[in-house]
Amino acid sequence: MDAHSDDTEKKSASFEASKDFDPVLVDPSEELSLHRGLKARQISMITLGGSLGTGLIIGSGTALVRGGPLGLWFGYSFMGLVCYFVMISLGEMCAYLPHKKGFAGYATRYVDPAFGFALGWNYVFKYFIQTTNNVNAAGAVVQYWTLSVPIEVWMVIYIAFIFFINLLGIRVFGEFEFWFCSIKVIALVGLILMGLIIDLGGNPQHDRIGFRYWRPPYGPLREYLLAEVHDSRLAEFLGFWNNLTMALMSYIGTELIGVTVGETENPRRNVPRAIRRMFIRILVFYVGGTFVISLTVPSNSSALFVASKSKAGAAASPFVVATTIVGIKFLNHVINAVVLIFVLSASNSDLYIGSRTLYGLAVERKAPRIFAKVNRAGVPWPSLILNTLVCFLTFLNASSSSSVAFGWFSSLIASFGAITWMCISYTHIAFMRALKAQGIDRNTLPYKAPFQPYASWFALIFTGIVLFFNGFSAFLPFVSSSFITSYIAIPIFLSLWVGYKVFYRTSTIPASEADLITGKREIDEEEERFLAREKLRGPRSGLQRIWDAL
Repeated sequence: MDAHSDDTEKKSASFEASKDFDPVLVDPSEELSLHRGLKARQISMITLGGSLGTGLIIGSGTALVRGGPLGLWFGYSFMGLVCYFVMISLGEMCAYLPHKKGFAGYATRYVDPAFGFALGWNYVFKYFIQTTNNVNAAGAVVQYWTLSVPIEVWMVIYIAFIFFINLLGIRVFGEFEFWFCSIKVIALVGLILMGLIIDLGGNPQHDRIGFRYWRPPYGPLREYLLAEVHDSRLAEFLGFWNNLTMALMSYIGTELIGVTVGETENPRRNVPRAIRRMFIRILVFYVGGTFVISLTVPSNSSALFVASKSKAGAAASPFVVATTIVGIKFLNHVINAVVLIFVLSASNSDLYIGSRTLYGLAVERKAPRIFAKVNRAGVPWPSLILNTLVCFLTFLNASSSSSVAFGWFSSLIASFGAITWMCISYTHIAFMRALKAQGIDRNTLPYKAPFQPYASWFALIFTGIVLFFNGFSAFLPFVSSSFITSYIAIPIFLSLWVGYKVFYRTSTIPASEADLITGKREIDEEEERFLAREKLRGPRSGLQRIWDAL
């Protein structure tokens, strides 16, 4: 490792001395950039619970109606595997070079500046929509209790709430999200256990449900668009395929580790730790959660969100429906309150990620420089303000039902998210090629992703297939609004990529010339200073070590 470190320092000096050295690749000085204020326990919990939001807690209801219990469970399980492959690929790059420009910065280094530009703006647009969608979902959750207060009032309250949390700085945001994510994790574990108890007969009706809802007429699969295709087998397949898109939307957000790495203490240790735990988290929360839903809620329930055409979307979450069916009183209100916490936490972290992504683009001079400004707390306030203003797109809900607006936003999120995953996977492939071409052994990296290069190629190809068929329902029959929301992300991404490439005449970076060095020495020195400060604090107690391991 020492020989490799010496070689890296020599290469770094060579890069910085050359005329091709690009200062944009180096992180700004501390007073002009984001602050590394996220602690180990915060980044671990945010990675664990940050992506638990509307896709799982609400969108799974739509997936159950269209795909049936087997389609719901298998769709989420399969896309969970794809998600894991994307995460380990991103984790390898983040642990090696934990800079403050997000994963668009890796695309700029290892593929093409135009590719990084398109990926960055694609991700900004995705979070414009996703934050808006979560605010919309929060309104639907509250309307489960009352319709007397206009939904616009709730939306303004939510938007103001998440704006001020983000404005207070990374330490306040990190602490807030730590406790909210803790509640989400504990609550979801409780909901899964509750579902199992209900299924086994521990309910007021003493009804042992078992796998009843997996058998006809409820399952195992549901027929989706049967009236249009006139073939029950094809309709069942379409229901399952639709669930892949819904599952993709649910997992979108797990890649936030690529954004938070710029504000994480000791990222070389904490990022690999968070990534290694990702598989078990997917297995427990997503696979386990959807399995319990499939056992306790019939797929033909008219109370499920989006299946219902009511203004309030009836019961927003299948977990609420499960308690109502078996006659458990009052608990449905407690669960709905927990669902509201899920949604508010998700929208809060979405606003954070969107503002940091726009900041990263501005630092790379791929967005107006005003968005690179930060205040004394390290908050990119112009980026935060713009992302907050976009949230008011949720007022589209005023002229459409919550369920319809949720469907539009979900299609957009799935499209932008699929492109993001494909770009991350391809960037990691380019990263591995660069390491090989420049003689850097992957075994020397802080974190070496398993199953490579096959995992990245599989995630790239399969996510591309899901993206291509994302809007199949828009053709049965053709609905222009559904077609646009399903596919508009593709021409936007291609226009950004080609437009930047033509205007700035960029070219694809050869593997032997990809910049694996610039800025790495500064990050290494920052890490050494952090470790020195930690050493001065003395050894940690047994309780503290257990807390860090959670």
